[in-house]
Amino acid sequence: MALTVDDGTSPDVLAAYVDFVIASGIRLTFFVNGVYPSWQQVKVKLSPLVESGQVQLGNHTWDHPSITELSDSEVARQLQQNETFLRKHFGVAGAPYFRPPYGNHNDRTDRISGDLGFSRTVMWWGSLGDSAVLTAEEVLAQARKWFLAERLILGHANHPAVTQIYPQMLELIRSRNLQTVTLRDVFGDLPLTARLASS
Repeated sequence: MALTVDDGTSPDVLAAYVDFVIASGIRLTFFVNGVYPSWQQVKVKLSPLVESGQVQLGNHTWDHPSITELSDSEVARQLQQNETFLRKHFGVAGAPYFRPPYGNHNDRTDRISGDLGFSRTVMWWGSLGDSAVLTAEEVLAQARKWFLAERLILGHANHPAVTQIYPQMLELIRSRNLQTVTLRDVFGDLPLTARLASS
């Protein structure tokens, strides 16, 4: 199961996620918006997790616009500015993994992102529903529904309810014999066409 966590608008929620990863040993992928100060605030704790490969960082644009409403150059700037942030502060590339904000993308934005090296537009199959403000029990109900093998789950580091259910999330993972993975664990770094050509 691949747990992916977007945004990072809340320093407290993001810090709690990082502490959860450290305490539990789970693997996950953060899709970063570099505009949020929380990423620099967790840098000291997060960097070793990134370096070890326990946590992967992906590109979620600089400040979370709906990219289908942007010009070609604006789409490119969003990706490049965020990629510069990831390289400068964490020493890694988000590419080839890119999650479009709100899941909004089309052939044009796929072409632009692909030309910049973002050959993997990452959507999801299951969500904690926590892009909105939910209660802890509502988030847990979503986890119970979607924490299943071979699912790519969407969560957010924005609202505090999720931080109240980390023990229950971990129990779901363990009781269902799930192995948590980063996207790189499953797919590697090569574009699919390159992987097929080299196999």
